[in-house]
Amino acid sequence: MTARLFHTCTGHNAALYALAQGANANQLLSAGGDGWIVAWDLDNPDQGKLLASVETQVFALANAPNFGWIAAGNMNGGVHWIDPVNPENTRNIQHHKKGVYGILFLENFGFSIGGDGMLTRWDAEKAQTLESFHLSAKALRCLDYSPIRRELAIGSSDNQIYLLDADTLALRQTLPAAHQNSVFSICYSPDGRYLLSGGRDALLNVWDIENDLSLVSAQAAHLYTINHIAFSPNGALFATASRDRTVKIWDANNFQLKKVIDTVRHIGHINSVNRLLWAPESTLASASDDRTLKLWKFENED
Repeated sequence: MTARLFHTCTGHNAALYALAQGANANQLLSAGGDGWIVAWDLDNPDQGKLLASVETQVFALANAPNFGWIAAGNMNGGVHWIDPVNPENTRNIQHHKKGVYGILFLENFGFSIGGDGMLTRWDAEKAQTLESFHLSAKALRCLDYSPIRRELAIGSSDNQIYLLDADTLALRQTLPAAHQNSVFSICYSPDGRYLLSGGRDALLNVWDIENDLSLVSAQAAHLYTINHIAFSPNGALFATASRDRTVKIWDANNFQLKKVIDTVRHIGHINSVNRLLWAPESTLASASDDRTLKLWKFENED
């Protein structure tokens, strides 16, 4: 497999922590320490468009196009509901007592997790809280959704993984001591068969959902914290991002490493890689502490 850097997006004035799908498949959104929410057109990535600016660092980002919102979670526990078409409708709801580390939208609802150990369900149309659940005495760091299982997976700084019914929010199962330290990233395989998790312990763990979430693979995948895991749209590959400044590409069929994208050989990031987002045509976006967003193309070698 070959990896080609086809563009480096610059313009942010601080580290990037969050990426999200934009209004269409060729647009992505970035946010970070400067509080800027910027839209990038993958067909013309030279110039980003500033959609909004908030007063503090943004740790989480999600787009709800059916309702016209972009939701951004900040370091102080606030959730900004941004209306890019009608900016006067934008509001900041101070909800979590500590930083917001994850946001996702599912049908008519939004979900946020915070450093206060709380999971909150929101009315996505009205941008109002509906209910909150205290899952952990420590921070909730990551979440993902499986449409096949109608299930939310949440990783915590208490080293555990929580699986909840996405409709009732009833706790289905807890994986105690899933990692040796905080669980920083969690991701379902597109077919719903596996749950992947990465932690501050630099381990990449693969859990077999069909066999009572037994641990089928545990690898020391990076030198330092695994910040994010993301599957390619066709499910054949997944990527991991780490504080060790690398992005790694893996075979989703056997969980074996296929490619390492580093600073020297690939003009990769020079600081921690915090977030990943797959786009069409085997394009991967990576966001870093070095204030850049890099766009990668992949091709299989003959």
